[in-house]
Amino acid sequence: MQLEFLGTGSGVPGKFRNVAATALKLLDECNSVWLFDCGEGTQQQILRTNLKPRKINKIFITHLHGDHIFGLPGLLSSRSFQGGDTPLTIYGPKGIADFVRVSLAVSQTKLAYKINFEELTQPGVVFEDDKFKVTMGELDHQITCYGFRIEEKDHQGELLVDKLKEANIPSGPVYGKIKNGETVTLDDGREINGQNFIGPAQKGRTVTIIGDTRSNPTSYNLAQNADVLVHESTFGKGESRLAHNYYHSTNMQAAKLATKANVGRLLLTHVSARYTGKMAYELQNQAKTVFNNTKVVKDFDVIDIPFEKNN
Repeated sequence: MQLEFLGTGSGVPGKFRNVAATALKLLDECNSVWLFDCGEGTQQQILRTNLKPRKINKIFITHLHGDHIFGLPGLLSSRSFQGGDTPLTIYGPKGIADFVRVSLAVSQTKLAYKINFEELTQPGVVFEDDKFKVTMGELDHQITCYGFRIEEKDHQGELLVDKLKEANIPSGPVYGKIKNGETVTLDDGREINGQNFIGPAQKGRTVTIIGDTRSNPTSYNLAQNADVLVHESTFGKGESRLAHNYYHSTNMQAAKLATKANVGRLLLTHVSARYTGKMAYELQNQAKTVFNNTKVVKDFDVIDIPFEKNN
């Protein structure tokens, strides 16, 4: 599991930061990529990475401001041209389906795949399968805006092969039954409880991605105990009033949330174009005084999200 940042700026594209787009790479987990927001120029950013548009099968849109959605028509079209023929689902606020359909219709764009739209109106679980659960909560922005909590389900413990050998249990199809936790009877008459030969379950990882927002209780609910919190940092220390007026957050507010919610790591994005070079690092250093494990990400940063080590 990795996060790859395709755009980390706010408002308009800049020389050093494109507008919002974040890829959650789940290639080992389910051979797919989930995209969170798709600002103008996202497909150009993808060209500078190893990402394959055909691997993107879910797009989550936090809100309908242009710096979060203007890249959608081009990316969806290119996905079709580049061999993408599997269905894709777009999750987002009411209106996202109209935006995409009108853009494709006016440009007479024909896709080789089906788009499923999930227009979200009620907070709660918006997707769940046997590996992941995605929960949405509404934030406090100028228009309807969402945050998403992505929870990986726990992994089954490893088969303790050495312990099986010590017990003189011969290898073969029986190992598969034991790994499933079944009770099996061996040829020599012994009854083996598979649960005794499986290691502890590996706790799944949690990533929270917060859209544009003022400080609000929903962010805490989504972020609680997450391994990684991705949070906007449009403004810096001492600009809380300005942030409030523009329905955004400061780096310090994000750091306080990370501390309160007991997250593992804070990644600050959606950085104003005013903060370039050393000023961006100052945003990071300021936030570290409240939450030490903070990083201001830049375009094309790739962040690994490892499993917690079992004791």
